[in-house]
Amino acid sequence: MFLGVFRLSVENLPALSQSDHGLATWRNGLHCIHPLSLALDQPPTSIFAPQATPAHYIFGLSMLVLAICATIFLVVGGLLLYVLIRFRHRRGFTVREPAQIYGSTQVELSWTVIPILVVVVLFLATARVIFVTQAAPRPQNSLDVVVIGHQYWWEFRYPKLDVVTANELHIPVSSPDDPMPTYLTMSSADTDHSFWVPRLAGKMDVIPNKVNTMWIDPEKAGLYLGQCAQYCGVEHAKMLIRVYADSPSDFTKWAAWQAQPAIQDPSTAEGRLVFERNACANCHTVSGTPAKGLFGPDLSHMASRATIASGSVPLTEANLRAWIDNPDQFKPGALMPAMHLSPHDLDAVTRYLLTLR
Repeated sequence: MFLGVFRLSVENLPALSQSDHGLATWRNGLHCIHPLSLALDQPPTSIFAPQATPAHYIFGLSMLVLAICATIFLVVGGLLLYVLIRFRHRRGFTVREPAQIYGSTQVELSWTVIPILVVVVLFLATARVIFVTQAAPRPQNSLDVVVIGHQYWWEFRYPKLDVVTANELHIPVSSPDDPMPTYLTMSSADTDHSFWVPRLAGKMDVIPNKVNTMWIDPEKAGLYLGQCAQYCGVEHAKMLIRVYADSPSDFTKWAAWQAQPAIQDPSTAEGRLVFERNACANCHTVSGTPAKGLFGPDLSHMASRATIASGSVPLTEANLRAWIDNPDQFKPGALMPAMHLSPHDLDAVTRYLLTLR
């Protein structure tokens, strides 16, 4: 488990938006890849490229487990190789039964005590990582985010900032001089999920009727990718996570913008009426409008995101139009129903949603 390198399939990694924001975010994400990750050609979802304190602890534990397992492998493999070479069949070799030894206290103690010591060391090392991460003191200027898992998307609520968003989590970068860790309070609205961004922290289960907590403190600005790591239904593989680590000043600007009501463009008034008169308003919220639905993602600033469909589809006009018309073509089994609007209404509501920045 500790040594597994988590990879997202190529099909599930969305192409980034061609906007300046999307390109800049991708460049930042590449810049924050750990040198070891580059040397080993690791993907941006590798535990071997940690960029936060919990991930560094997990990386250290993984290296310890790897060293112990490698040592055991070399010792056992070396002994087997020696026996195969030393006692291989050769011409003129007389087969005879070796001397029989019945019972050896030293050998039995060795293969009993050594494995016990190995298990104890691994147990103590793992327990230390658990206790150190869970008992870490919480700075006063830490950020609180409520994470709610849905089939098949993530809801992020910032209670102190009056911000609600979906699928793309924005958090500030933390530094030793100015620690600003983000504390995630997690629960599920339906079935079991698991929040995992390998370069920032370990997995945390997201369970109905139970609250779990974890914290992350990214060291560098950039984009960190993750995924639901607990099978939660047919579209589990496309329940992706995108964590944007912003500088403290950029995060403050982002939060202030997200807390504002959605901008209403008069030129898209027709699309707004289509949105409010159909089932869209029953499932989604758009701040500053009568749309107050809570079943689907908050769309107040949807156009400021790089993706739709929980990070699995890049946000473009064509993709958004196709998604509204029939989500199953991107995400079979998605709980959003096909709207089957007329082409005219479909174009109007698409233009309206693209103005919600």
